Amino acid sequence: MKLFGRSPGQAGAHNHDGPSVAMLTVRVAMAASAIVGTAFVVIAVVVAVVAADNLTAQVDHRLTQALDVQSGGPPGGLPDGGAEGGPGFDPTRQDPRGLPVLLWTVSADGTATGQGLNTSLALPVEDRSVSAPTTVSIGGVSYRITGRIVGSQRYVVAQALDSVSSTESTLIVAEFGIGCALLIVVFLGALAVGRRVALPIERARRRQLEFTADASHELRTPLSVIEAQTSLALARSRDGTWDAKAFGRIDSELRRTRHLVDDMLWLARFDSTGGQPDAEPVDVGVLAAQTADRFGAVAEARGQKLTVDAAAGPEGAIVTAPPDWLDRLLGVLLDNACKYSPEGGAITVSVAGEGRRVRLTVDDSGPGIPAEERGRVFDRFHRATDAPGGAGLGLAIADAIVRATGGRWTIGTSPAGGASVSASWPRSVSGHREPHAAD
Repeated sequence: MKLFGRSPGQAGAHNHDGPSVAMLTVRVAMAASAIVGTAFVVIAVVVAVVAADNLTAQVDHRLTQALDVQSGGPPGGLPDGGAEGGPGFDPTRQDPRGLPVLLWTVSADGTATGQGLNTSLALPVEDRSVSAPTTVSIGGVSYRITGRIVGSQRYVVAQALDSVSSTESTLIVAEFGIGCALLIVVFLGALAVGRRVALPIERARRRQLEFTADASHELRTPLSVIEAQTSLALARSRDGTWDAKAFGRIDSELRRTRHLVDDMLWLARFDSTGGQPDAEPVDVGVLAAQTADRFGAVAEARGQKLTVDAAAGPEGAIVTAPPDWLDRLLGVLLDNACKYSPEGGAITVSVAGEGRRVRLTVDDSGPGIPAEERGRVFDRFHRATDAPGGAGLGLAIADAIVRATGGRWTIGTSPAGGASVSASWPRSVSGHREPHAAD
């Protein structure tokens, strides 16, 4: 049985320029984080401004209530309103939040006299005529003040904005912490999703690059032989015997090239479509007998014994798959078995039913497949032998067919000591495949 794949020295020979998909994923995650971060900053600023405006409006409302009380109106629910039984503002009482509403009396000559808790705090001259709520600095502290004329005097009330500033600071710190956590979550989430999505793309890209490089390597040998033989033929005088040998070599290399190109085109079509042609019920036993009949002449020419055992039992060996795909699969397995079995060797094709599955097995008497190579036996262009043969695409095509048709492989040792390669599929009844778990 043939062992195939990339030859030693080819591994790592495929360099490619440009950023990797992993790097692009990081960039996308960073871009997503930047977008989310920008949106969050805008929202956070709006929330902070709205919260500050609401708190300032509450302070303005308390100051207005204080002036209403001083004007002789009802307290209106102000916590530090006038004493029960009569109007009047009591400046000696604090707001429940611990911040007093300060009061100054401004006389006609502009003298400002503090009352209650603010007797030691001087009202700036430029603020004594205030009539609408505004923010000023008194003694290095921000205050919200407003004033009103009552009778012959002007009253100015004020309250420190410490509560507003404290709330703003707390809100900003909370927003900063939430923003950092959100950015970390968004970045890691985008990175995880991006890598999960990009992994198949990266694998496909690398596989395509390796496929192209390996195909170029495989095509170089036959083309070099053809070029050399043609150059020699043109440089020599005509010699019938030599010319016949040269054209024979050229014909052999052209056939090898044609076979390689056909295999590459099949794999390229398979990779690009990702699907399969119309499937139909196929009797694997009948197909195995037909394919073995085609290879009978090949085996006979090498003195090999090719036998078929298609006794699948009364239930038959019906599976649902494209017939031409299964025919190509059998051709690959028998071609390898004939090619790598020695002259006079034995090759057995058997089809058997195993419960709900149908198993196809090809045994040969060749060198077999070493256990350490069985994990790579279906890699494209992998060859673990220097024996002349194909380019290492046959079993890659076989593997693509088996996987696409819901089958699975078993690789072992044949009774003759060679390779034993089996593929099994869910048995079909009346043309319908039985339910099965994905392999």
